[in-house]
Amino acid sequence: MNFPNLLTILRIFFVPLLVAVLVQEHLSFRWYGLLIHNELVALGIFLVAAATDLLDGYLARRWRQVTTVGTLLDPIADKLLISSALIALVQVRVVPAWMVILIVGREFAISGLRGIAAAEGYTIRASDLGKTKMVTQVIAVALLLLSMRQPALTRWAMLWMWCVLLFTLLSAVGYFRKFWRKLDARVKLRRRRELLVMDRRRRRKLKAAAAAGRAADPGV
Repeated sequence: MNFPNLLTILRIFFVPLLVAVLVQEHLSFRWYGLLIHNELVALGIFLVAAATDLLDGYLARRWRQVTTVGTLLDPIADKLLISSALIALVQVRVVPAWMVILIVGREFAISGLRGIAAAEGYTIRASDLGKTKMVTQVIAVALLLLSMRQPALTRWAMLWMWCVLLFTLLSAVGYFRKFWRKLDARVKLRRRRELLVMDRRRRRKLKAAAAAGRAADPGV
């Protein structure tokens, strides 16, 4: 456990707080004469949580504290943050449900691939396209939150959601290709080892049979 991993865990703890604030549509208060509604509070929580995603990766690389736990936990925290925010936005009727289903479904599928890969002994790291997807998701969710009180931003928010959907599908294809390439290499290596073992056993049996034949025929 180190500081970058603590930031990752903190991002996970932001998730229920974000959802609780976002679904409270009538939550508002005044701060220095300004009326603050729930979506602005949710936006602040979301941006702080998203900032920890940039900070933990930067610190882990700078301080040379990149760990297997952090590598596996960081994408899970990202998926929880984005998925919970989008599902809550569906609840308040800001974004179409079918878009969120595709995005969240992709996150579950990639998490499953990472789990299988980890069980096989290797790690699928985040690609550049996956990182670009995360940036577009943060921008899209921020615009969706702002559009709740500023309808003029709805068009831009939906445009970014289409970009998110595009990057989501493209990055999913990339992850599946990495997974199948590594899995195929692992299966081929395992099959090659099995064939070598079988060949060695066959040669031993042939040598044993030849030795037994020479022992049974003294004239040879």
